[in-house]
Amino acid sequence: MKFKHISTLILSVFVLTTAHVAKANEHPKLILTKTGVEKIQKNLGKAPLFDASLEKVKQQVDEEIALGIATPQPKDFSGGYTHYRHKQNFIIAQKAGVLYQILQDDKYAIYVRDMLLQYEAMYKHLPIHPQKRSYAPGKLFWQCLNDSNWLVYMSQAYDTIYHFLTAEQRSKLENNLFRPFADYISLDNPAFYNRIHNHSTWGNAAVGMIGLVMNDQALIDRALYGIEDDGLPVGGVDNDGGTIKVADQKKGFLANLEDPFSPDGYYTEGPYYQRYAMYPFLIFALAMENTRPDLKVLQHKNNVLLKGVDALLNLTDADGNFFPLNDGQKGMSYYTASLVTAVNIAYHYGDKNPQLLSIAQKQNQVLLDQSGLDVALAIEQGKTQPFKKQSILLSDGHDGSQGGVGILRYGNEELSLVFKYAAQGLSHGHYDKLSYSFYQQGNEVLQDYGLARFVNIGQKGGGNYLPENKTWAKTTIAHNTLSQNEQMHFGGKYAVASQHHSNLAFYDIDNPNVQVISATESNAYPGTKMRRTMALIKNKHFEQAFLLDIFKVKSASKNQYDLPFYYLGQVISTNFSYQSPVSLQPLGDKNGYQHLWVEGTGKAVSGNTQFSWLGKTKYHTLTAVTNDSDQVLLTRIGANDPNFNLRREAGIMLRRNDVANTSFVSVIESHGSYSPVTELSLNSNSNIAELKLVYDDENYTAVRIVDIAGNHQLFIVANKLVAPSAKHKVTIDKQIYSWTGPYYYQ
Repeated sequence: MKFKHISTLILSVFVLTTAHVAKANEHPKLILTKTGVEKIQKNLGKAPLFDASLEKVKQQVDEEIALGIATPQPKDFSGGYTHYRHKQNFIIAQKAGVLYQILQDDKYAIYVRDMLLQYEAMYKHLPIHPQKRSYAPGKLFWQCLNDSNWLVYMSQAYDTIYHFLTAEQRSKLENNLFRPFADYISLDNPAFYNRIHNHSTWGNAAVGMIGLVMNDQALIDRALYGIEDDGLPVGGVDNDGGTIKVADQKKGFLANLEDPFSPDGYYTEGPYYQRYAMYPFLIFALAMENTRPDLKVLQHKNNVLLKGVDALLNLTDADGNFFPLNDGQKGMSYYTASLVTAVNIAYHYGDKNPQLLSIAQKQNQVLLDQSGLDVALAIEQGKTQPFKKQSILLSDGHDGSQGGVGILRYGNEELSLVFKYAAQGLSHGHYDKLSYSFYQQGNEVLQDYGLARFVNIGQKGGGNYLPENKTWAKTTIAHNTLSQNEQMHFGGKYAVASQHHSNLAFYDIDNPNVQVISATESNAYPGTKMRRTMALIKNKHFEQAFLLDIFKVKSASKNQYDLPFYYLGQVISTNFSYQSPVSLQPLGDKNGYQHLWVEGTGKAVSGNTQFSWLGKTKYHTLTAVTNDSDQVLLTRIGANDPNFNLRREAGIMLRRNDVANTSFVSVIESHGSYSPVTELSLNSNSNIAELKLVYDDENYTAVRIVDIAGNHQLFIVANKLVAPSAKHKVTIDKQIYSWTGPYYYQ
């Protein structure tokens, strides 16, 4: 009997090992699988969105095949011909491989084979790229990041035609192209490969995916766990000033899943780079799921990647554009190819959320794999539900304890507040603690500038980050937050800023008509504590919800405080007088002030200062509590910018001098409308007769809002005890107000 049990055990191990080997030798296996291809072929003609996506890809690839294969000697930055051509090659090769699998047409396999062999002939003699701007220069491209893009896609292409190639061809490609390529972006460039950053994520995924195709366990381990001994000293910075290695540096793909993502799926670099990194994150995780499901990479950190897709979709405006937190290009949206991948994978491998199908419908394309087919079939079966974006709080930091981003939404995204109290965000972070932007539908009412870069436009710095990204876009004064003594938060020093984060005081959305978020910052300026409370309030006496902003400052010394509001639109009216200079002068000489023209200077009105402008179709009014010693500055971006790298956009700034402790209180109203077609102007005036700070001490701050019809509203926020169960009582104008919770509104 004992012998029989041992025999059974040996047989079981043999069966498992044989199955594993069989699966390892099966191709395709990364994204497309053999069973997946069979299911796709059986369902052709049954899922219109999949069929349309297939036809669109086929047309694109056929056009490229007709042009022939070009692998030019690399010489350009992003935006130049050689950069574009090599990028287009890896995109088309991946698509051609998919077409070969689905359509079983050899012309697509031949195209991929011939392209890869051309690269093999080129790469073994290829020097480092001639453009030397990057801390980690590539070979095909000016930086290892783009080389990694190439390998992520080409790994998929190779996988799809693996059995089409001869053993000799595979040996040539693997020994002369793929292994040297993987070694170059990893072993030869550990500063690029072994960090916590979106750069390394691409590198890890590239090495891991080609390792999976070639069944090279050493490469797979290097991808998951990084280079054990990289020889790098602690310190060192990249081109953006980001630290390359810190003490006890974590490394590898799994580390990049752990540290940058919060438990809510927020990626610390911000949505623009989360969108960019989600492709290698999801593609490699999916490849691991298809080849090594026992390691549960796709489910790592409690399904944080699938949560990340939901977080990204919630970090968009009504038009699907990502909020430009940190370095972010405006206009980047969930229509980008990486979000097509994200939505399809999240639906197929997640909980089949029918709301994701509505995003897929808007994207009007699906992946040509099992997940894309699943989405297209579900849409055809009528399972789609609208994606409902609601108010949401997204924590930052690997354990969710490093601040975060809060979004307050009213109605069907009629109004959206984006409030940032997050960590620095690695090298792509901005010095903008407690900043915010405000949207009406897809239109910016008060903007976050985003990045200073013309991506892939060669005439603008080779398509790379421009100097103004550091001298303007990252600065504190470039954001709708407080600057003290014309200095940047943390002195503009990344090493200092990366050690700190703001803290949430409270977040309350139980009442959809009074949504409130409040956060504090104690490290941006030594000896100064800042507390910002923002409330999105809908009151029956106002046409639309309005935004109440209470910015409380306490300092150990007297300072100059500047609070800007970067509006987009045309000035309509003011209740203060101002003077416009004959010749423009910059507001300052450093920390972003050198890029602001002073177009007008005025004296604030004692009581309330009002400023109205017309956006695309709506009127907006800023009403601020001011005194007659406050200064009003009308500014425009663009000073000291001879190459016109910055957008010439306007702002209004409140300046308060020679005070230590103070509170800035303001309301932003969106009201009325203007139609250039009918030329009809409706409700162009503010509804506020008075905005008054009626109580302000260490414990409570109270604001009264009186509309033009004489109706009163009172908002009181607790500055210390903010627990939902905390009981409060305060006397204001001889009247006692009692309540439970962090705020009172009546």
